[in-house]
Amino acid sequence: MQLALNQLSSHLAKGLRSLYVLHGDEPLQQQEAADAIRAAARAQGYTERSSYTVMGAHFDWSGVLAAGGSLSLFADKQILEIRIPSGKPGKDGSAALQQLASSAQGNDSTLTLISLPRLDKATKTGAWFGALDGNGVSIQVDPVERGALPHWIAQRLALQNQRVAAGEEGQRTLQFFADRVEGNLLAAHQEIQKLALLHPEGELSLAQVEQAVLNVARYDVFKLSEAVLSGQVARSIRMLDGLQAEGEAEVLVHWALAEDIRNIKRVKDAMAGGKPLPMALRENRIWGPKERLMERLLPRVSDARAADLLQAAHAVDGIVKGLPSEGWPRDSWQALRQLAMQLAQAGR
Repeated sequence: MQLALNQLSSHLAKGLRSLYVLHGDEPLQQQEAADAIRAAARAQGYTERSSYTVMGAHFDWSGVLAAGGSLSLFADKQILEIRIPSGKPGKDGSAALQQLASSAQGNDSTLTLISLPRLDKATKTGAWFGALDGNGVSIQVDPVERGALPHWIAQRLALQNQRVAAGEEGQRTLQFFADRVEGNLLAAHQEIQKLALLHPEGELSLAQVEQAVLNVARYDVFKLSEAVLSGQVARSIRMLDGLQAEGEAEVLVHWALAEDIRNIKRVKDAMAGGKPLPMALRENRIWGPKERLMERLLPRVSDARAADLLQAAHAVDGIVKGLPSEGWPRDSWQALRQLAMQLAQAGR
């Protein structure tokens, strides 16, 4: 049974299931979800707890199975926690997890809590995850996207009886806060808690937030790609500055930008050959958020502009490898910023 993260509280209020699976790549929210399940379990008399972390292909699952099938000498109910950081339990683990899943039905003495990283589609359609999902509750914990981050911050502030000003000033405050913590939700949580220590309950001004909140944002090249394709120039520059400061490899940043440009050119060529846009996108394996961005961008990019972008990507490829190109900055990061701006402005 799949459950949305925001439905967990109401679900726990109605009663506990004997098996929960948390999977995703947002550590703060996964930890909070696990804490909520543990708290509900303790309230229901699950006073014993055992924990296992699966590391390596030769992990001994016999102890896990024994724990899952045994009762404590000192308590009627226990919590069994299994962490699989790799998301790959292996052959023995797959069999063990299916056994645990089947024994979970009707088992009121053991609550099993399994924590996994973000899973790909093949894993989620595999036998062991299917058994867990079919016999328990699975919750996918997704990152908070940039567009939803101001609202998330406002909700967290409200939990400690703080708020920003109403109207435009408050929106500027939340946007500033989001820019400072993007991609680092755990640090965002800590910055919110710091505001509770520094200021009393009530309204927070933009000046107070600017003075208190540190720049703890973390970026990756895939989010950079989405920002550039969305035409978000200021955010794209900020992300490039952050990636440079974090020591990201220029060649990886160039690959992300160049791959988007190559996809634009391929799809434009396919459309020139008579294929409709949805078919051209599918044939080039463009789907999800990137598909929606391309659907908006492609009709605004001329064939000539697509060709120019491809030539620009070729020039910057040489620059990041130490080969100067006429009309382009010699510095790799300056060249990457110029390429990103050309792509961001292509759909305007």
